[in-house]
Amino acid sequence: MPRGRYSLHDPHDHTPLADEHFQCAPGPSGWRYVSRLTAPDGGHTGSVDLTLDALGRPLRLELHAASWQVRGAALDGVTWVRTDPTGTHATEGNVRAHAFTGSSPAFLVATARLLRLTPSAAVTRVRLVAFTDPVLAPRTVDQSWALVDRETHPTDNGPLTVDAYQVTALDTGEQHTVHLAGDVVLSAPGVELEDLDSPPSDLG
Repeated sequence: MPRGRYSLHDPHDHTPLADEHFQCAPGPSGWRYVSRLTAPDGGHTGSVDLTLDALGRPLRLELHAASWQVRGAALDGVTWVRTDPTGTHATEGNVRAHAFTGSSPAFLVATARLLRLTPSAAVTRVRLVAFTDPVLAPRTVDQSWALVDRETHPTDNGPLTVDAYQVTALDTGEQHTVHLAGDVVLSAPGVELEDLDSPPSDLG
């Protein structure tokens, strides 16, 4: 069960945004990730709780940020309920999309798990609902993913396989690379793995 800490920063000017203290593990249903976020001054700013099924679909998502809350799941595409800070207004949304995404590194692992790409696979298009900080506003995005490299490195705990994905935003054409080892993000735009106290889990 990997536990660790990611630092999140603005990918353009590298302004520190938050630290995400996480733990994740495969389970009976598929995979679960939980985290809490702290601001640079140490204050609590939010949390992530994501459970995937065996096929990588979101069984349950709960996000908290700036007193806003989102609960979601894969249902007729993806369905969610977003609640305002006062708790008096809730809006429901539904989009014919494959999964969710957002600023948490958990969503990069989840999308890779959903697509199950191989180095020889064609570029794959995916539609996601992104919840944008700081108020978790929903936005539908289209991306393409390709597994462009896979390397195995010897470690004290056995071989570690690192996958490099090229991710393209289809509305802007902007491309970036995401490096994953099992269920841990090694590097991605705006994400740095700062601490990891046990090896990544092999999601198969």
